[in-house]
Amino acid sequence: MSADSTSVAAPARPDAPGASPGGRHLGLALFVIAAAQLMVVLDATITNIALPSIQTDLEVSDANLAWIVNSYALAFGGLLLLGGRAGDLFGRRRMFRVGIVVFALASLLGGLAPNEGLLIGARVLQGVGAAIAAPSALALITTTFPAGKPRNTAMGVYAAMGGVGATVGLLLGGVLTDVLDWRWVFFVNVPIGLAVLAGTKTLVEADRHPGRLDIPGAISGTGGLIALVYGITRGGEHGWTDGLTLASFAAAAVLLVVFLVVQARTTHPMMPLRLFTDRSRWGSYATMLCIGSGMFATFYFLTLYMQLILGYSPVKTGFAYLPFSIGMACAAGISSKLVAHLAPRLIAGPGLLVAAAGMFWFSTLEWDSSYTTHLMPAMFVTALGLGMSFVPMTLGAVSGVAHQDTGIASALLNTAQQIGGALGLAVLSTISTSAADDKLPEAAATLYRGLATKDFALVVRAGEALTHGYTMAFAAAACMFLVGLTVTALAINAKKQQPTEGTAPAHIG
Repeated sequence: MSADSTSVAAPARPDAPGASPGGRHLGLALFVIAAAQLMVVLDATITNIALPSIQTDLEVSDANLAWIVNSYALAFGGLLLLGGRAGDLFGRRRMFRVGIVVFALASLLGGLAPNEGLLIGARVLQGVGAAIAAPSALALITTTFPAGKPRNTAMGVYAAMGGVGATVGLLLGGVLTDVLDWRWVFFVNVPIGLAVLAGTKTLVEADRHPGRLDIPGAISGTGGLIALVYGITRGGEHGWTDGLTLASFAAAAVLLVVFLVVQARTTHPMMPLRLFTDRSRWGSYATMLCIGSGMFATFYFLTLYMQLILGYSPVKTGFAYLPFSIGMACAAGISSKLVAHLAPRLIAGPGLLVAAAGMFWFSTLEWDSSYTTHLMPAMFVTALGLGMSFVPMTLGAVSGVAHQDTGIASALLNTAQQIGGALGLAVLSTISTSAADDKLPEAAATLYRGLATKDFALVVRAGEALTHGYTMAFAAAACMFLVGLTVTALAINAKKQQPTEGTAPAHIG
């Protein structure tokens, strides 16, 4: 084991900066980190169900409506690496608090926004806050929770929030929009953020590490990621041969190559390339990219299917996702215990196979499929598989990382998931639209026309075409999970987690 890829296994003094709090505080610390992760993840989906109300109230154009969702993903995905490195250099608890404050203030501004411009600006600011807070949240688990069962449990809860948060966002968005007002999908973050801030005193700050912020790396890396996310998002909306789409990909390629060159040559890199010398770690990142690609697109197409084809209301759609949340939480709890007894790939591999089976089940949907006998069990099976995969991947990303690199290692995992989500949604949207239009040209517009004119024969034809498009997207998502399974089987060679209490996590390579 090399010195730069392992942590020193030394017991911490009770009063040392890296010492874990007493057991009575661990529960509150876990709640704080879980609440923060839930808040950050659910905000990627909570606005989806509220979009029609926002569009009507603020008179948002169709072109700008998508940016109320995409602007958050753009800022979040593009700034994660910078946020992770800032936590390593300036203190993770400090940057975690800064991120939560920025996120809560941005949420307040979003709820008060009088027009689409300010709302999109608030969403960008939310993404900035999330990018600062999210990497530090995962890194703080390694400084707050003793290695062994407490840390594995905390990792399990954190990983579960990654999947549960997206479905909770859909549920909460529907309830708040129907019962109160769309502005409450933003206001709800303010009390949650204040509660998280109040509880941060239970989190243990790690020693700040010497170094300086890598400005050339920050500019090239952040710029490259933003250009990449923008290109992926625009490609899904305007086509992959669109001039601005191609220009964005070209800019991303140039900036990311410059970023890698800078990282190889600087003495204080923003993303130490030594993180990728561990086979299991880069395998975890690649697998999380595949998981994000399939998972976030699944929520998008299932929501469209339930609302457009089955006619569900926003609230009913949100509640329909409960089996997914339950399955994810159950599987994450089980896998957090299994990591102490089985190698990660023996947990994540079967999990991804089960998730792929659930997606193939979705690919058999018809325009009039039953929720009870088709949607609900397929949802639960998919969630079980994904829940089994999240914990090993999360542990694999941060286990064996030097203390000064845990923030950036955490950021890379989040970045992989966000980039994967943007890429998957853009690619699968193209597949879905093309398949639907092959059955019936402009199927979505035809469905709305049929509903407006009460031409139910046309509604059925359009519904069948759209459902065909959705099922093609589900089949493609299943293939993405199978790619993740292949990466897991070939790249991840970590052994089971065998840390002892009071020591650093074991090296995973």
